[in-house]
Formats: sequence, C-alpha cells, structure tokens
Amino acid sequence: MNLNWEFILQNIPLYEKAAWLTLKLAFWGTLFSLLLGLICSVIIYYRVPFLKTIVGVYIELSRNTPLLIQLYFLYFGLTKLGVTLSETTCAILGLSFLGGSYMAEAFRGGMEAVSKSQIESGLSLGFSRWQLIRYVVFPQALSFSVPALGANCIFLLKETSVVGAIAILDLMNVTKDLIGMYYQTIESLFMLVVSYLIILLPLSFFLTWLERKVRYAEFGH
Repeated sequence: MNLNWEFILQNIPLYEKAAWLTLKLAFWGTLFSLLLGLICSVIIYYRVPFLKTIVGVYIELSRNTPLLIQLYFLYFGLTKLGVTLSETTCAILGLSFLGGSYMAEAFRGGMEAVSKSQIESGLSLGFSRWQLIRYVVFPQALSFSVPALGANCIFLLKETSVVGAIAILDLMNVTKDLIGMYYQTIESLFMLVVSYLIILLPLSFFLTWLERKVRYAEFGH
C-alpha cells in the first residue's frame, strides 16, 4: 500500500486548523464540565433538598442520552423555540452538558472516599459546611478523583468527533469532506489517526504522570 504523500502534505494545514478547533472545543467543554460537576457533586454530597432531585434527573438524562441527540436539540430544537446559537456554542454546551454528569460522579466518589474522622475533626474545630468542603473535603477528594477526572477529560476530547454533525469543521468532518471530494480514503484516515494521536498521547502521558504524583503524595511510594 502506497500513500499519496503529496495529498497528505497538501492538506496538513486543514488538519492543523481542525486540530486547533478540536482542542478549543475540548478545552472549554472540559472546563465547564469540571465547574458543573463540582457544583452538582456538592449538592449531592450535602443532600440539598429539591436541588438534589434536579441534579439526579440531570445526571440520568445526560448520561443516558447520546451526545449527538443533545447537539441536535441545541442546534435544531432550540431554533424552533426562537433561540439561535452558533455551532461552536452548541458544541461547547453539548460537551459541558454531557461531561458535567461524569465529572459530578467523579467528584462525588472522591468526596465519599474522605474518611469520617477527617470530617469530624473539621466539625470539632468549628468549620462551617463550606469551610469543611474547602479546607478538608475538597483537597482530599480532588486527589482521589484524579484518575476518574483524567479519564473523563480524554473521553470528552474523543467525543468532539461527534460535533461535525452540526457543521463544525473539526478533524472528523474535515476527513469526511476530503474523502467525499477526492476519494483519498486511506490518506485522509491516516491524517485523522495521526492528528488524534498527537493530541491524545501527550495528554494521556501527562495525566498518568499526574496520577502517579498524587499517589506518591498520598502513600509515599
């Protein structure tokens, strides 16, 4: 099998532009997912009346509906209701909506892993609920949650491959366009795989390193 290197070199700028757009969507989607997940996890942890029910419904809805359906609702459904959002905004909101539920479960698991003796010690010192979260629960919960949070970050980055369904020229959409126009299937898919590897491998290595550092800080080995 011989690759058409001239075609590959000619279209590298397209993939470079699409890769930056993919990173932009993943960055903002992950950031808002972390914020949303943190808020939801605190509500669940403290069992806030009424809000806990809303968060529970949100988590079930988010985790049990495909991202594609969520994107279609934001991009096409809201338009019928008189709300028009750009493709980029819909993609970020969709990733945040999906990721927020997974981040919430990751944070919740970390919070529940904090020992009761630590919490009782904080209460004995006169900490309020929010001081307890800030100074006792959250720092420890964050270290417990690092593996799950890292996996969710990689998951969201890979999920950006779906946003091309709402006319965003991400890596997947660029690949489909090139295959449709020039029938250079192998070359286009080769560039797609290489692009995702360039993005995902450094992130995966960094998260693995971070997890080891956190584990070393916890257990000293």
